[in-house]
Amino acid sequence: MEKFIITQNEFLNRNTQAYYRYDYTTYGTEGNPDFINHLKNQFGDTSVSTLQNAVNELIKVLQEDLPKIKSLHNTNLTVCVIPRAKAEGHYSDNQKLFKRVISSVVDKLSGFTNGTSYMIRNINTRTTHMNRSGYGGDGDMPYVGITKATCKISGDVRGKDILLIDDIYTKGVNIDEDAIQALLDNGAKSVIFYAVAKTYKGGIKQVVRPQVINDDDDDLPF
Repeated sequence: MEKFIITQNEFLNRNTQAYYRYDYTTYGTEGNPDFINHLKNQFGDTSVSTLQNAVNELIKVLQEDLPKIKSLHNTNLTVCVIPRAKAEGHYSDNQKLFKRVISSVVDKLSGFTNGTSYMIRNINTRTTHMNRSGYGGDGDMPYVGITKATCKISGDVRGKDILLIDDIYTKGVNIDEDAIQALLDNGAKSVIFYAVAKTYKGGIKQVVRPQVINDDDDDLPF
């Protein structure tokens, strides 16, 4: 696990301590954490076996990294998750696996409070990493205050030390910066940020429509 600082800008009024596990280079290249893309299941057609493998990878990473972060900061943490770009009801259950896995792992770890339902998007925004390929959908690109304008944020964040989790952090997109500021503006005591991966040297990942693989078993993997 590596650490870095998210620096203040027009979206965020203070520097924020952050951590990440993997460099994200390009989908499909050796060593890239492709399981993050699989978990998104962007088009709803990722095979159950691929989703299950991705779930297993994420569980392993979270079980290793979250206790390390708690130990480094020596405090109990409330875990929140960056909402996906579209409103909550836009996605099927097997497109919400990232948040569902985090929720399950957090429930089994000591010293953490499950706040994965504390930020719920109710208005669509543009899916930024899909925009170049024409799959960004409706809604706005990031602007200052977009999180507060498009999400319901629980009052339970007030006074809490928050660990905010996203799948990939990309400098310059500013979705994560805006969400951190939204939590602080809603009374969070502090916010630490964690991403499973961080875009390497600020590059933009390639979006590849996943191959459709038909499974005999249609059960959800999680």
